[in-house]
Amino acid sequence: MLSEKTDNSRLPTSIVAIGVGNRMRTYLHYLEEHPQEARLVAVVECNELRRNNIADQFNIPQENRFSDYEAFFSTPVPADAVFICTPDDQHFRPCLMAIQHGYNVLLEKPIAQTYEECLALDKAAHDHNVIVCICHVMRYYPCYIRIKEIVDRKELGEVISIHHTERVGLDRFTHSYVRGKWKKKSESNDMFTAKCCHDVDFLLWMLGPDVHCKAVTSFGSLRWFRSENAPQNSARRCIDCSIEKDCPFSAKDLYWRRKDWIRNIDVYAGETQDDAIMRELKTGDIGLCVYHCNNDVVDHQSVLVEMQNGVTINIDMECATVKDYRNLHIIFSNGELTCDEKTIHIIRFNGRKEQVIDFSNTLSDKYHAGADLRIVEEFLHFLCHNKNHLTSLLHSSLPGHQLCFAAEESRMTGKTIFLEP
Repeated sequence: MLSEKTDNSRLPTSIVAIGVGNRMRTYLHYLEEHPQEARLVAVVECNELRRNNIADQFNIPQENRFSDYEAFFSTPVPADAVFICTPDDQHFRPCLMAIQHGYNVLLEKPIAQTYEECLALDKAAHDHNVIVCICHVMRYYPCYIRIKEIVDRKELGEVISIHHTERVGLDRFTHSYVRGKWKKKSESNDMFTAKCCHDVDFLLWMLGPDVHCKAVTSFGSLRWFRSENAPQNSARRCIDCSIEKDCPFSAKDLYWRRKDWIRNIDVYAGETQDDAIMRELKTGDIGLCVYHCNNDVVDHQSVLVEMQNGVTINIDMECATVKDYRNLHIIFSNGELTCDEKTIHIIRFNGRKEQVIDFSNTLSDKYHAGADLRIVEEFLHFLCHNKNHLTSLLHSSLPGHQLCFAAEESRMTGKTIFLEP
């Protein structure tokens, strides 16, 4: 349900926020910093504390505060766009309802839980003539933008093969994929789609829309974080465990001692932050032993891809690593390139000339080197001024999601999956 603002109006773009977790709060920082460009007009969030905190911050009236998206869409608030950052298993339906009500949509990745749902959203967006953009942050990340330019301009010739490693990081993995909201495939997505659809999307975007995936093979499993691997004398909760201080996966160490990954722990009235952390360690999922979390997503996976032009892509997702970062290695016909998110290192075959492009200064910029806010900026500028192109439209994100779902099918069936463009 679009607002009455005309295309030429200078009024701020009106936004509805659906799902107010970490990702939404990050995107809303742009509205805080640029109130002349966009304003929040309604909040939809099941968690009352989070709902009211954001609503109070943006002066949202009580009648525009909704506990669920079904209630919102039954009495929708006029707006230019909806930002959707709900859990993975709640992307498809609110996005479809937003499209059907005529809202433009900025949707957190992954698009949905199946490729068929992704296609249905793409068709609905086309049929209702609305814009749907996906928050694929790597398309907006400075070093990856430069790599895309190198490929497009053929500065090193043709791409021959790609080797990409996603090191998830031990703390991120145990917080999100063992103890957290993404620990079960049925309640979110498979691990590769949930974590690596960014990476796959970038690699296919880098190669260009005319280079299609031909075949996908994948192997991986939940090798270690299982109940049978729990150490002797360990407890179900880290707070009660006699060997906790010697455990590298201790929740008490992560949240209580180091105070890492606590942004999403709600602090209620009358509580201190320490009170809230201790409450969650004693009663919440984050306090569980990593070997007793009822998790079922993989802790390592390898994916091998053949493109129709002969390019091969190898992607390794390693979860239990000390550091979390990506490493990309591209072999070209006239050279090779490596990137560790800080620097791009190029070696040209002719004369063995080396070049280093340093992006380490961008890492001090908040929100993925500023990429998160660039997503919002581009989306709003397009809606308000019809300015610039849109880098991450839903339709252009389909090939990456198709590949991710095919990788999981291959892993589960042991078969090579052949794809049609």
